[in-house]
Amino acid sequence: MKPAACVRRSDLGRLSLLSCILIVLCGCNHSVQQPAGSTNPIAPVVSASRATLANTLTVAGEFFPYQEVELHAKVAGYIRSIHVDIGDKVSQGEVLAVLDVPELQAQVQGAQAGVRQTRAEILSSTSDVARAKANYVALHAAAERLQRASDARPGLIAQQELDDALAKDQAAAAQVDAANSTLNAMQQQLGVSQAQQQQVSTMEDYSRIIAPFTGVVTWRYADTGALIQAGTSNAGSAPVVKIAEVSMLRLRLPVPETIAPYVRDGDTATIRIDALGRTITGKITRSTGALDASTRSMQVEVDVPNADGSLTPGMYAQVTLNVRRAGDALVVPIQAVDTSGPQPVLLVINAQSRVERRVVQTGVATANRIEVLSGLSEGEQVIVANQASFQPDELVTAKQSAMAVANDATEAR
Repeated sequence: MKPAACVRRSDLGRLSLLSCILIVLCGCNHSVQQPAGSTNPIAPVVSASRATLANTLTVAGEFFPYQEVELHAKVAGYIRSIHVDIGDKVSQGEVLAVLDVPELQAQVQGAQAGVRQTRAEILSSTSDVARAKANYVALHAAAERLQRASDARPGLIAQQELDDALAKDQAAAAQVDAANSTLNAMQQQLGVSQAQQQQVSTMEDYSRIIAPFTGVVTWRYADTGALIQAGTSNAGSAPVVKIAEVSMLRLRLPVPETIAPYVRDGDTATIRIDALGRTITGKITRSTGALDASTRSMQVEVDVPNADGSLTPGMYAQVTLNVRRAGDALVVPIQAVDTSGPQPVLLVINAQSRVERRVVQTGVATANRIEVLSGLSEGEQVIVANQASFQPDELVTAKQSAMAVANDATEAR
């Protein structure tokens, strides 16, 4: 009998253990909060609303001089003097170096002599014209007197004498024309001589290296006495100096392909310069308008004033762009959109509290929200979590999610 009693006690122990497990499980089931009288699954939802969307992008940028140029000599020669060195500040129009070009100086002197010679020939031709005109006036007057006397008394003047007077008159007129032609030719030659003089004088001006803008000398390539080749005739000619304009700098930054279509001139940029511990504000000044094929990014520039010279070309900065992309947009949390398929999909709770699978068209996307262009109406409720656990046409109980569609300060501006 004792063994049978032991068996009964063991069975009672197992039953007690099973009862405890059932009680725990029932307690767990009762911990799921559902509305009274409802057994439908609870769906966390957010209502579609309208808001202004803006994307914030932070990229690394590099400072470049506003202008930078290597100055070459246009004529070959030896450096007679060079007046600047690395770090020197120069003004627009300042002479930086002077070349010694003896053959060019000889050409200038020859051109000046040619102009003087042509002017002397013009004076001589002018005198010839005056002399020819005076001779013509005298001969023409004599011929007219003889002609009038012959007309008044026929036979008084021999025909031979009259013919000689008329011939001399015509010859004198031809000499006047010839003298005028010579004078005109000399005047044209003067124009040619002056043009040649201007050309060689201009080439002589090129023997001076002049600063094209106000800036700072960033490199010096030659010293006094160095032979400099003409930059126009020798592709391998070395520059004399390099200057850069640094009172204004270009902050150049690459914008990714996804954001590039929405970047506009005038967009605000917050610039953090870690090397100086400074944060400044600027605006996008210009962009290339095209993507770089190798990096799939668009180069964007922000002009940054640098009157005090505290910024140096080559410095890096972290740039935060506030890219405005949509105004009165219909938005939902970005977690609500399933983009794993060929088209974006939302799960919407309809008026009958059933799940609808909606194919939508999306637009602007930020870190938290996304714009819905079509397929959804304002005020409709979309499921924002655990979408895989809900099936189309399933009856659910909608509950507003704690996930807020926040308007962060960047998007609100």
